[in-house]
Amino acid sequence: MTKLMAAPYETSLPYDKRRIHAAAIYCSDGRIGEHFDDFLQNGLGLPRYDRVALPGGPGCLAGHAQASLEEKGVVDELQFLVEVHQLKRIVLIGHEGCAFYSTRLELKDRRMELVQKADLVRAASVVHRVTQLSAIEAYFARHMQDRIVFEQVEV
Repeated sequence: MTKLMAAPYETSLPYDKRRIHAAAIYCSDGRIGEHFDDFLQNGLGLPRYDRVALPGGPGCLAGHAQASLEEKGVVDELQFLVEVHQLKRIVLIGHEGCAFYSTRLELKDRRMELVQKADLVRAASVVHRVTQLSAIEAYFARHMQDRIVFEQVEV
């Protein structure tokens, strides 16, 4: 049962209406959501970036039949964000151990990482084709003991 709040919650963060004209597409895995935020905000200097989060993240843009509905939705949302939020930069992030790849695509171990990295390249190509943007970056998030390390993938 959901607990109802007695009063509205007010965040202590100030609202900044300025856009930074960047978006990130990444997996919705809640275990690493804060890591994605930290990398994008502090590692890449992208505060207030637009978020597109779904299982497998950019993997849905790589032409897998198992994600054709997601691909159509993400393409539509990207086109909307480019037009309305005037995006100039897109960041794609895949991550080690992604359940989208292990469960939906039934990939294992080293082969999974190879497919994920190839999918980041394919996804960058799709993003470029549908948005005409050239500032597209890709990263692979890897577990290193109790930390997450982001490695750039050439697109």
